Amino acid sequence: MKPFTYERVNSPAEAVAAAARAPDARFIAGGTNLLDLMKLQIETPGHLIDVNGLALDRIETTPEGGLRIGALVRNTDLAADPRVRRDYALLSRALLAGASGQLRNKATTAGNLLQRTRCPYFYDTNQPCNKRKSGSGCAAIGGFSRQHAVLGGSDACIATHPSDMAVALRALDATVETTRPDGSTRSIPIADFHRLPGDTPHIETVLERGELIVAVTLPAPAGGTHIYRKVRDRASYAFALVSVGAIVRRDGTGRVALGGVAHKPWRVEAAEAEMPRGAKGVAAQLLAGARTTRENAFKLKLAERTLAAVLSEAKG
Repeated sequence: MKPFTYERVNSPAEAVAAAARAPDARFIAGGTNLLDLMKLQIETPGHLIDVNGLALDRIETTPEGGLRIGALVRNTDLAADPRVRRDYALLSRALLAGASGQLRNKATTAGNLLQRTRCPYFYDTNQPCNKRKSGSGCAAIGGFSRQHAVLGGSDACIATHPSDMAVALRALDATVETTRPDGSTRSIPIADFHRLPGDTPHIETVLERGELIVAVTLPAPAGGTHIYRKVRDRASYAFALVSVGAIVRRDGTGRVALGGVAHKPWRVEAAEAEMPRGAKGVAAQLLAGARTTRENAFKLKLAERTLAAVLSEAKG
């Protein structure tokens, strides 16, 4: 473990000011991902800013009829909230599919969005990884790639995003609220929040250095049947090979997002026009342009079959 300094802050303004003073600072709340990365020296912040004292742990109804979820709301509390279970069941189900109860008790809304890939080459510091060290290469390309991306990858990285919650938020058209180091605020559509790898896979979101997530906002409920189906190698506490988050209305229209297949939650709005006609047309547009390896080509058929099962379940 490399030495680091530590401070607690009491407001978003204090947090971003502290981050501006220390170029190698990181915010910490639950620490369920960051602490593991620090132990492996994949992340080596010189200064930790504890944001647990910020009053960002509430779920509030918005004037527009949606929900504003504080950045520090724990995953357990979010999944169990009656309003979430009633109106945003997709989010509740995705959270419950995500991790053990112990982890959900610590993990926060903001931290879930910011968790880093579970690519084994990223975690193995003896292997080249462009996410860990820019320009070093990608060991997954040409290596063991069963878990890796089939969409949105690049010659620099084929890692997948691990979050189940983020898939649900993408289908729900969530917005991420932040405070910048200069004190200004902005709202980022979830569709724009995570970046594809391109030539800079180490830059994973559109956040500026020192920018702090303060909340995630959901629009008014979309109605319909909410389903989250996750296919994984074992029944508990595994990351998705493929996941499908869907909202299906009575007339067959709706929304759908995929997890486990790309560097970010994957949604193609144009594909949703095909939902009343069945999974095949939806999958064809969602998976258009896929680049597979010999080991992960099965994900294309698995995604289509999982989507078909979800649409069938929605029909009752």
